[in-house]
Amino acid sequence: MKKSSHLLLIAVCILCLSGCGGSREQEGEKTVDVYYLNKEETKISSEPHGLQAQDAPQQVGELLELMAQAPDNAENKAVISSEFTVLDAVLDEEQIILTVDEGYRKLSPTTEVLTRAAFVRTLTQVDGIRYVSMKLRDDPLTDRSGNPIGIMEASMFIDNAGDEINTYEKVRLTLYFTDESGTKLIETTKSVVYNTNISMEKLVVEQLIKGPGNDEIYPTVNPETKVNNVTVKDGICYVNLNENFLTQMTNVTSEVTIYSITNSLVELPNVNKVQISINGDTEGTYRESIPFSTVFERNLELIEQ
Repeated sequence: MKKSSHLLLIAVCILCLSGCGGSREQEGEKTVDVYYLNKEETKISSEPHGLQAQDAPQQVGELLELMAQAPDNAENKAVISSEFTVLDAVLDEEQIILTVDEGYRKLSPTTEVLTRAAFVRTLTQVDGIRYVSMKLRDDPLTDRSGNPIGIMEASMFIDNAGDEINTYEKVRLTLYFTDESGTKLIETTKSVVYNTNISMEKLVVEQLIKGPGNDEIYPTVNPETKVNNVTVKDGICYVNLNENFLTQMTNVTSEVTIYSITNSLVELPNVNKVQISINGDTEGTYRESIPFSTVFERNLELIEQ
């Protein structure tokens, strides 16, 4: 309710700026696609909407209102959520400039790029608007490497067979591998260029499975392991792996493998604890010694100083 009220204020401001008031001519309405996130926040999908407003400023306000409301399709969710607020929407010739608050930075990498895609694809259907740019209050919106996002148009967000948006960014991860003895964790940093449709949590796990890529430190996870899914709720990261994870690495202790994953994930700002399952099952144990039902926390004792 609070979010919708705020956007309604934006819509009213845009109306005032456009110089329009009172009655308007009832013309044939234009139907556009309003884009929403799916429940899993892995892609965007659209729902048709007949625009009631008659000019571009009013239509932008109308569309932003819709993007803050629950869509008709229960499989979708609003783009503008409690995570962040749209502070302003300004039309500048062929461009709409959206200003958001600091809460926008809390979005996961996948959700953030899909949110941008939804804004751009929805708003550029308004006649006369070709571009969208975004600001974080007074500053241009940047990617996680500090590079400005810049002006966006619909053609930048290209669907592939999986309906994912192909956008790549560079990130520096803190990962924990092991020493030659397999009894200690070694902290390392790794720069990765990744598709922003993958969550940062899943990226960390996949990079651990991939291994360190040098001869000075050693892998901790069986490279044949497959990631079923990785989710985060209330600060707990749930890592669902396939049965290949159970095949032990030579000369690597059980604790090192488990805390390689745990310590790496809790380096992320939204993760405090980790639970691991095998094909969704937490009933078993890892190497007959560590129950999968355990919710793991950071272990500093295993880290080589």
